Amino acid sequence: MSLSVGNSVDSLVENINLPRTTDEVLRIADTILHYEIFKLKETPITLMSLIMFIVVMLVFLVVSRLLVRGVMKRVLNRFKIEEGTQYPLRRITHYIVMSIGALVAFQFVGIDLSGLAVIFGLLSVGIGFGLQNVTSNFVSGVILLFERPIKVGDRVTVGDTEGDVLSINMRSTTIRSLNNISYIVPNSEFVSQRVINWSHGDPRIRVDIEVGVSYSSNLDDVLKALAEVAEEHPDILSTPRPDVLFVSFGDSSWNMKLRVWIPDPRRHWRIRSQLNSAIVKKFREYNIEIPFPQRDLHVRSPLPLPLSKFAENTEEGNG
Repeated sequence: MSLSVGNSVDSLVENINLPRTTDEVLRIADTILHYEIFKLKETPITLMSLIMFIVVMLVFLVVSRLLVRGVMKRVLNRFKIEEGTQYPLRRITHYIVMSIGALVAFQFVGIDLSGLAVIFGLLSVGIGFGLQNVTSNFVSGVILLFERPIKVGDRVTVGDTEGDVLSINMRSTTIRSLNNISYIVPNSEFVSQRVINWSHGDPRIRVDIEVGVSYSSNLDDVLKALAEVAEEHPDILSTPRPDVLFVSFGDSSWNMKLRVWIPDPRRHWRIRSQLNSAIVKKFREYNIEIPFPQRDLHVRSPLPLPLSKFAENTEEGNG
């Protein structure tokens, strides 16, 4: 039985027209690699040309990574350029290197650059039908890199989300929120909508703490207590100096405001909480009351109605 199976396998191999020599293998491989897949403006596109295109782009990608992460980072750090400025420079360099790589790859494959007009024409049609949003985000990303209204490391508020900018990419910007959640925000929102950048320009920000005190309090003690709270906090700047303001007369309290400046916008929530706690403790030392909302309710005795007089006259008539 085994002998018959072996003979059948040998006969099957003999009947299959397999290449016998290395030259035949190379000829078949050459035929496959140079098989024309399609044409682009009279330029045949083969499997070999596609492979060479991918190889050239990968080479330029490696060159870009080495240039950006190795050479440029060392040079920029040597000149002590801040990280927010280094990031757009590295991104722009990466885009330039990859654009040059694409041009070289097209030329290496044998595609005339004038043939790219066909591709751009097709892209323009696609943009007209559904890529407006992608194009808007790409252009907005370029604007963000050059104009730099925001940069990597800034504390920003977009809508109801507050967080730090992690990266600015071609289509979107990544923000890490205070809850350690990454938000992918389209670049167009930073250009067309209102964005709060806590770190833009001067990093110092002002924090206002509002508090109400009882009308029976000693006003001098209130002003002194709030001033001491600002002076005793280690993160409050002395310049600009803190201010204690008497804002208004409320329904049940004097409305006061403690105005201070802090050096780091990322800590404004924590410092606000610490100041509120310090105010409560300081007011207890000075016996200053923070009143509850109060409303005075006056109950008047009911007035006699005409109906009651009519009832009295009726009773007298019956009597």
